[in-house]
Amino acid sequence: MNIAPLQLARTQFTASLSFLALFLAFSMALAWILLFFKLRARGTQAGWVAAYRFWVRIFALSFVLALASAMPVLVQLASLWPGLMDKIGNVAGPLVGFGVLSVFVLKSCFLGVMLFGQRRVSDLAHTLAVLMVAIGQVVAVGWVVSLQSWLQTPDGAAIIDGRYQIYDWVSVIFNPSFGWRMGLTVLGALLAAAFLILGVTALQALRRPLDDGERHAYKTALVLALAASLLQAPAAWGLGEVTARLQPAKAAALAGYWHSGTTPSVVILGLPDPASQRNLGAWTWHDAGGRWLARDTDAGYIGLDKYSGMQPPVAFVFLSLRAMWLLGGLMFIAAVLSFCLSCRRGYDPAAMPRWWLRTLTAMMFSGGLSVVLGIWVAQVGLQPYIVNRTITQSEVLGAVPASTLWWGLAGYGALYALLLSAFIGMLFHAARYGVVPVRKIGGSS
Repeated sequence: MNIAPLQLARTQFTASLSFLALFLAFSMALAWILLFFKLRARGTQAGWVAAYRFWVRIFALSFVLALASAMPVLVQLASLWPGLMDKIGNVAGPLVGFGVLSVFVLKSCFLGVMLFGQRRVSDLAHTLAVLMVAIGQVVAVGWVVSLQSWLQTPDGAAIIDGRYQIYDWVSVIFNPSFGWRMGLTVLGALLAAAFLILGVTALQALRRPLDDGERHAYKTALVLALAASLLQAPAAWGLGEVTARLQPAKAAALAGYWHSGTTPSVVILGLPDPASQRNLGAWTWHDAGGRWLARDTDAGYIGLDKYSGMQPPVAFVFLSLRAMWLLGGLMFIAAVLSFCLSCRRGYDPAAMPRWWLRTLTAMMFSGGLSVVLGIWVAQVGLQPYIVNRTITQSEVLGAVPASTLWWGLAGYGALYALLLSAFIGMLFHAARYGVVPVRKIGGSS
């Protein structure tokens, strides 16, 4: 199979970003959920300490995998796109540096206390450490989202002699799509962690009666799943409007809108065909798609025909977005049904029908998959650019042979598959056998 080096580089980089985004989502959301468990444990209700002790292990594993997966992304920025930093180094360098600094200052200084100091420091000091780790997670992810959103909607900098120069750092950091993307990132992370907890708790309920900590974790995850799935819709609406205004080619690809000036419809499902420039087998909602499309100076809608040769992979981003819609709808329905099935049973998952517990177990990684699909829509939809409408990926692609890229893709793919399998295996092992309590020095467990 003869695949161009550019396509191989795109695939390798997108795979690395997807793996990083998945475990960043788990670790960021679990940090805040653990803080909630910790605060509730300071009260009088039993079980919250047990919930904390179980899920802090999963958080630690997610954190390590997120930290490890950040390295390939940084390496690939230099090896796959060596010309990129020469052009956007003034923007990307400080943002990446602030992200790394956030990891080591706001998180690493407190992570050891959070993971290993519960029995060695006061309860207040340990709670403050958990708080700082949670804040550090959001701050670190915020710098990453700022850079990602700037690549999509650059602002606050101008190209001078082939290199971006900063004239307004506030506009760079808080670029037009930053707020919506950050909101969706946080909501997606909460949804991923919520369904992870729901799935693990359902798996435990299939095997044995649950203890107080497991019931508390289930109820917390259920509330988060309901709230996050509801709030994702307005956040996605807002980002869609920004995309229509500032990324017209991507907006047309997501909408499956081929011909400028025609009446736009919402294409619910179909298969975009670039050869015929139409959507095969399309299910449409007529005359309802104009809000998410750009307009020209004559107020006519701009279609993909205006971007011949510079279109993103239309079918891929179109279907990825529909898959996100489907997953989002299924997760909302699952959250509502879980609430209805358990609200009169004291929010005890063990009292729900076994077929529904199996359904929740099967949906354990649905939120994580939605996060990955979001990365695909954002990054693949940006192609052929690496900085929207200014710098293409082919301009900064390194001179790496296709055979080397093939080996790199195979190696990274095998590594990510191994790490993901290990994570799932340890998660199922913990769900089945629980965690080993830590013995306090000089005291009982």
